[in-house]
Amino acid sequence: MKFLKKLFKNKFDNTRQNKTDYNTNAKNYVNSKNFSSKTKYLIWVDLKNFKVNIFSGSKNNWKSLKSYLCTIGKISTPTPKGKFTTGIKGLYFGVNKGYKCWYYTQFKGNYLFHSIIYNLDGSVRDGRLGMALSDGCIRLAKINAKWIWDNIPRDTTVVIS
Repeated sequence: MKFLKKLFKNKFDNTRQNKTDYNTNAKNYVNSKNFSSKTKYLIWVDLKNFKVNIFSGSKNNWKSLKSYLCTIGKISTPTPKGKFTTGIKGLYFGVNKGYKCWYYTQFKGNYLFHSIIYNLDGSVRDGRLGMALSDGCIRLAKINAKWIWDNIPRDTTVVIS
């Protein structure tokens, strides 16, 4: 095992470094834009990098809390850009259409943060992340959608760019 760690040391170190650099850059970005929120949380969706970035703190003093890989809207049905706030939440939707998307949190009208798509039997129907293929919603791993559902209060600012 030690041999493998040494063999792949640079690869693992670079991955860790890139994640740290991304989180630092994301934090610097939101703090440079004077974003504020009615809650102690702020969400910035980075469309270019397919990331949902969650911060805690306050205006000009946001600290990176979470960064999740996501799927965004495809070209024909893009995720809306702009500044929004979180609204209603629900456990799941889509049963009447033969699927389930878990742990939804609204950010604009019918646009939601929610899990990847599951079949009614619980198997994964479409688990792809890091792509532009939704109808405009932001898909996340189920555990990450649940974290938002559990922790992000209504009226939290969501910035999508």
